[in-house]
Amino acid sequence: MPYDEALERFEPVLGLETHVELGTASKMFCACPTTFGAPPNTHVCPVCLALPGSLPTANAKAIESTIRIGLALNCSIAEWCRFARKNYFYPDMPKNYQISQYDEPLCFDGYLDVEVNGQTVRIEIERVHLEEDTGKSTHMGGATGRIHGADYSIVDYNRAGIPLVEIVTKPIPGTDRLAPEVARAYVTELREVMRSLGVSDVRMEEGSMRCDVNVSLMPRGASEWGTRTETKNVNSLRSVERAVRSEIERQAGILAGGGRIVQETRHFHEDTGTTTSGRSKEEAQDYRYFPEPDLVPIAPDFAWVAALKTALPELPRLKRKRLQQEWGVSDLDMEAMHNADAIDLVEATVSAGAPPADARKWWMGELARRANEAGVPLSALRITPDEIARVCAMVAGGALNDKLARQVLEGVLNGEGSPDDVVAARGLQIVNDEGELSAIIDQVLADNADAADKVRNGKIAAAGALVGGVMKASRGKADAGRARELILQKLGVSE
Repeated sequence: MPYDEALERFEPVLGLETHVELGTASKMFCACPTTFGAPPNTHVCPVCLALPGSLPTANAKAIESTIRIGLALNCSIAEWCRFARKNYFYPDMPKNYQISQYDEPLCFDGYLDVEVNGQTVRIEIERVHLEEDTGKSTHMGGATGRIHGADYSIVDYNRAGIPLVEIVTKPIPGTDRLAPEVARAYVTELREVMRSLGVSDVRMEEGSMRCDVNVSLMPRGASEWGTRTETKNVNSLRSVERAVRSEIERQAGILAGGGRIVQETRHFHEDTGTTTSGRSKEEAQDYRYFPEPDLVPIAPDFAWVAALKTALPELPRLKRKRLQQEWGVSDLDMEAMHNADAIDLVEATVSAGAPPADARKWWMGELARRANEAGVPLSALRITPDEIARVCAMVAGGALNDKLARQVLEGVLNGEGSPDDVVAARGLQIVNDEGELSAIIDQVLADNADAADKVRNGKIAAAGALVGGVMKASRGKADAGRARELILQKLGVSE
């Protein structure tokens, strides 16, 4: 059913479960490294391979990071809680159980405020708990990359045991037509909170942050929520938004046709923007949770938790408001920088000495264009805030104009060295020598006698063509303003 029609007849309820791999040096219960991209099954040991006789030891840094996340999300911190065993059979966990938390999460009852279309939406957090990540299964052969239809599967246990925080929202009703945008805004803000805390690199493309998207619909005016589906492991902000929209359209079509929604997991497909069925969850699986007998309970000291709260960094939403005031930019401009993930880059450029307006102009203009053309985020460009600040200083000092500055940026992005190196190698300095500029102007006036006569006769606008001729003759290296002044002076005309 088309989205607008679906929202006329049904009201969506969301739920978001976000998994964040913590950036600790070692795994949750052993000393194996957590570096991404190592050869398969090289970061393993008896503990994470569940060999007989091996025993887990909890990673203190991971516990601290989880508490900091909970505090940043306005959660209460448990005075006492335990790890539990979540029992299930699947090849990605050698133990056939996952050490997680069940009814005693480390953090609970929090919230995160997000801005959507000028509105503040409060997303309530049910729990933040700590567990270990699973290994990675790859299904070989077949057309879909899924286990059904595959010829065989291979498993990489490098990821098994990496500290994993799960952040679970309470049901989110009342978002109406903004449901997809609210979901994306929440995951975006959550990612920025993680970055500000320094607890994870939250690279969704590498799986260090991924989101399960729950959606249900109920008819307008109804009081009972509908049956939900859970779209698993959505790995980009855009896909979170598309997955919500797709499920609303799909479920509305089924309900309008008299069908019923099946409680199940679903897979999101980037190429089509749609979801397909995974496995049924009509009956809740019995994971046979019980307290982990090999680990002692966690009882965070009150004074320690208070010290962690005091040491929290400025959180992203508050930081944006402060920077907006300091930079004097509009709500629309700040939202554009936020959506482009450019705020930290602009801030670093300003810290390196550039005026805020200039820093924003280059990151949101020329550099954003090049990032879009390359299909990469701004942060992936081969240029630093310090280099942008240097280009800004060159323009402000009269050594470059905007056209030449774009050529300098191009050279830096191409790996030709620093801005000063590119200027020297390409000969991009503005023509500041009055004698050289005067000679260029004399030649342009001689070559464009008709335009020169028009200016002499009072048609000042014709000077634009002469300035253009000077810029062409100087290959864009003349100061256009100074060239205009000299042209009018030589023609005996004043404005």
